[in-house]
Amino acid sequence: MDALRLILAGGVALVALGALAQLVWGWLDIPSLADVPAPPAWTRRPRVSVIVAARDEERHILAAVTALLGQDYPDYQVVVVDDRSSDRTSEIIARVSRQDARVRALRVNELPDGWLGKNHALHLGAESADGELLLFADADVVLEPSALSRAVRLFGVERADHLAVAPALDLPTWPLALVVNYFMMWFLLWLRPWRARNPRSSAFIGIGAFNLVRASVYRGVGGHERIRLRPDDDIMLGKLLKGAGAAQRVADGTGVVRVEWYATLGQLARGFRKNAFAGLGYSVWMVAGAVLGNLVLAVWPFIAVWITGGAERALYATAAIAQVVAYGGAASSQGARRWLAPLYPLASVLFVAILCAAVSRTLRRNGIEWRGTHYRLEELRGNRV
Repeated sequence: MDALRLILAGGVALVALGALAQLVWGWLDIPSLADVPAPPAWTRRPRVSVIVAARDEERHILAAVTALLGQDYPDYQVVVVDDRSSDRTSEIIARVSRQDARVRALRVNELPDGWLGKNHALHLGAESADGELLLFADADVVLEPSALSRAVRLFGVERADHLAVAPALDLPTWPLALVVNYFMMWFLLWLRPWRARNPRSSAFIGIGAFNLVRASVYRGVGGHERIRLRPDDDIMLGKLLKGAGAAQRVADGTGVVRVEWYATLGQLARGFRKNAFAGLGYSVWMVAGAVLGNLVLAVWPFIAVWITGGAERALYATAAIAQVVAYGGAASSQGARRWLAPLYPLASVLFVAILCAAVSRTLRRNGIEWRGTHYRLEELRGNRV
C-alpha cells in the first residue's frame, strides 16, 4: 500500500513538473505579434476581408469596428454580419457602413435549420468577402492600429495558410481572473498550440478573436459549412485546416489584440454552457476523466501535504509548487493578477463546478440554449470533425 501511495504521489509530481516544463518551452516558442515589424511599403500586401459576426453586441460593436477601421493596413474591407440582433447593434452597424465605404453590412433575419447562428453569420460573411486573406474576428475584439499589418507580415514570413493570434484578456474581477487563468493554463496544455506548426504533429489551434486564413484554403476545406453545428467553431476550423495540410501558426497578441472575454464569473459559467461539453467530444467519460484529473492533480496535492509525510509529502509539495509556479507564469504573461496563484486549488474546484453544471444542464435539456435558439444534443453530436 505504501508503495502504491508513493507511485501515485510520484506520478502527480511528474505530471505537474512536465506541465510546467511544457508551458515554459511552449511559451518561449510562440512569437509575439508586438515584436513583428509592419511590412515595408514596397512589399506586396494582399487584400484582407475582416469578417465579424455580431448579435446583441451594442456594448462592444462600435469600439471593435472603429478599431478595425483605424488599421494602418492599406487594402482591406470589414464585413459585419448582424445575426438577428434585438438591441441597437443593427442600427450601429448601418450607421458606420454609411460613414465608411470599407464596411459592408449584412443582416440575418432568420436562421436556417442545421446552423448555429454565429457559424452561419461567418459563413455568409465569407461568401460575400473578396479578400485574398480572411480574418475572422469576434465582435468584442479591439485591435491596435498596427495589428493587421503585423499579422500579415508574420503570415507572409512564416508562409502560413492560417495564423491564430491569442488576445490579451481584460478580466474585470478577481474571481473571473482566478478561473480564467486556470482554464487558459490547462487549455494550452491540452491543445499544445506551439506544436501546431509541425506538420507531423496532430496539434492544431484556432482562436475566435483572431483567425487569419488564406481564402482559397478556407474554401477548399468547406469553410464554416463543415462545422455548422460546432459551438467550438474557432478551434474546429483550426482542426479542419490542419487536417487538410494547411501551414498553421500561432502568435501571442498581448499589446496588439485584446478582448473582454467575459465581464463576471457568472457570465463565464453561462458561456461554458455552450461549448464545454463540445470541447470534450460530447463524451460523458471524457468529462468524468477531466473532473477526476483536475481534482487529483490540482486539489489533492494541496491537501496531501498536510496529511502525509516523508517522501510522499515531498512529492506532493513538488507537485503543488510546480502548478502554482505554472499558474503564476501563465497569469503574469497576461498581466492578469499573478498574486492569485496561492488560490490555485480553489480555481480548480470552481472550474470543475462550472464544467459539471454546464454538462449536466446540456444533458438535462438534451442540448444547448444559445442566443435564443435550442440545439438538440443529437444534432450537435452529429457534426463531427
